[in-house]
Amino acid sequence: MKKATLADIAREAGVGTATVERVLNSRGNVTPATIEKVVQAMRQLGSTRALPQKYSGVLRVEVLMVRRETPFFTRLNEAFIRISESLDPSILLHRTFVDENAPASVAQRIAEPGFRRVGLIIVAPDHPEVRARLAQEREKGVAIVQIVSRIDGSHDAFVGIDNYAAGRTAAMLMAKMLRGASGHLAALCHNGVYEVHRERIRGFSDYLAEHAGDGLLFSQTLFGLDQDQRSAEVLDTALKRDPGIIGLYNAGGANAGVASVLERRKSGQPLMWVGHELTDESRLWLRSGLMDIVLDQAPETQARRAIDTVLRKIGFITVEVSSEPVRFYTITAENL
Repeated sequence: MKKATLADIAREAGVGTATVERVLNSRGNVTPATIEKVVQAMRQLGSTRALPQKYSGVLRVEVLMVRRETPFFTRLNEAFIRISESLDPSILLHRTFVDENAPASVAQRIAEPGFRRVGLIIVAPDHPEVRARLAQEREKGVAIVQIVSRIDGSHDAFVGIDNYAAGRTAAMLMAKMLRGASGHLAALCHNGVYEVHRERIRGFSDYLAEHAGDGLLFSQTLFGLDQDQRSAEVLDTALKRDPGIIGLYNAGGANAGVASVLERRKSGQPLMWVGHELTDESRLWLRSGLMDIVLDQAPETQARRAIDTVLRKIGFITVEVSSEPVRFYTITAENL
């Protein structure tokens, strides 16, 4: 590839050569939006020209996440940190956590990040104000990628696993491992505000409905808000009310709450437990037999693909990025 000239860069960026020269020599009087165009054009053309230090991180991408304290989002956040260290110097990744219980505040953050950004990677509760603010950002030309869970009514790129398939997989594995047994199966999740949980429960329910003659009945969905104490309380109450429950699918993130209940009833009727996320704790529960199966949704892969999708959308990279669902992994004590 021949070396990109000032004229090449100017043509690609849609600006004059004098503007490119001002950017490359840090002479000022250039708007942030124009600097972004020049930087992106240089990348597109494979230019090896060094940018002035002041333009390091000129292309800013924000990652908006929730529930910092949960194992999954801890892993997702750590993945973004690791990846950010390997990005081109012109890319700066901002990681922001918002309160899922304050959708108005989430919407305000979307609208007022406090800095200019070219891309937004977001997982947030589905709420009218959030949808409206995302629509405004799209109109501004911000490249938006939704990660983990979709927000209804949007056509943004989505990076995540096939959550409906995950729910069906949980039900299929339970049905096979409990073959010959009769009893009730329950599911536990947040509260339905996230599509990710709605789809998992729908897949779980659909599979069991299609195999209704197998002796297993999907009896109830429990809502624990992904809080360990609340999840433990609703599960404990359900097990006392319905001693026929022989299987639990935790479609959410409160595995520690589930474990606290099951550890107390070890001497009682066994209960099959399928949950999400491979962590140090879930490894221990698998090895001890308290937990039977973990469906891990590979947050590291999701983070990498989300960033690549934004960079592709803004023209910073040209390689195609897969839009297929991220593969989830089925893990037992035998393949740890």
